[in-house]
This record gives sequence, C-alpha cells and structure tokens, in this order.
Amino acid sequence: MKKLSEERTKLLFEKLSIYIGANVKMLIDRPDGLYCFREKKDRVYYVSEKILSLANSVSPDNMISLGICFGKFTKSNKFLLHITALTYLAPYAQFKIWVKPSMEQQFLYGHHILKSGLGRITENTPKYQGVVVLSMADIPLGFGKAAKSTAECKHADPLTIVCFHEADIGEYVRSEDTLL
Repeated sequence: MKKLSEERTKLLFEKLSIYIGANVKMLIDRPDGLYCFREKKDRVYYVSEKILSLANSVSPDNMISLGICFGKFTKSNKFLLHITALTYLAPYAQFKIWVKPSMEQQFLYGHHILKSGLGRITENTPKYQGVVVLSMADIPLGFGKAAKSTAECKHADPLTIVCFHEADIGEYVRSEDTLL
C-alpha cells in the first residue's frame, strides 16, 4: 500500500467533493481516530491509521486489500467512485434524492430516476450536482447526478429524467467479481 501522489489525491478529493462538498475533511479527521487513503494497483482504499500500522507486518504480496475500496483510477487517470464508498458518503451528502418505492427496483437495475419516481429532493439542488439516492425509509441506494435542478423538477413532465444513474447497491450482485 502506497500513499497517493499529490495529483491523485487532488483528483480523489475533487470527485468526493462533488457528493459531499467540504465534508471531505470529516472523512480524514473522525472522532474515532485518523483515517487515510492508500493506493494499491490503481485502487484507492480508505483505512484507519491504526489498522494501517498493524498491516505493516504483513507482506504486500500476501495482502489483497486493506480497508474499504473507494474506487479506482482509470488508464486515462480519472477516478471512478465505487458503490463500496456509499456508506461513507451518505451521512455527509449535501444533496439527496429520495425515490418512491415503485422506483427503487428500477434504480437498483441501473435505470435513471424519472420525475414520476421522485419522492423528495433536497432544496436548492443545482443541475448536474452529485447526489446520494435514498429510499423513502432513508436507506442509501446509490448515487448519481441531478439531471434537473430542484426548481426544474417541480415543473417537469412525469417522464423526464431527474437523476442520472451512476452506481447502486445492486452492483454488489451484478459486479461482485470486479468490486475488490
């Protein structure tokens, strides 16, 4: 496990700030200890510094992963956020979309959210802002990008897309081989 370069750290934090804004620093300085991001084979892991110090006794060849995989860097050096980061992004998300029970399964199959399936949306959500998608029972289902602002959603046609799908918890089943 190696530290992220300054360039890759910047790319990671830019991607995270799309969804959680200035709350990125809350991921690092948590009340239960210090956490950090480490990289192995272009994948970024979020791990406690206590566990990281204990893992130094394990050979890097024998270690598959450490901590939570937040995403990976592509060959073109872009950062792709994995669904495994959802439980850490959801509490700090600034903008959220709640979907109706009838739309939950469609979203979990990888479809975009239509106005007819929109339950609620955070006030003042700008267009193309990263959002966390929740069920009406406040269970995080995934994340995406708002296709319409809050004001545009109020006057949109029921078949208009209001949120572009990016990742959902159904990926745990569909992509279980590639998540690690």
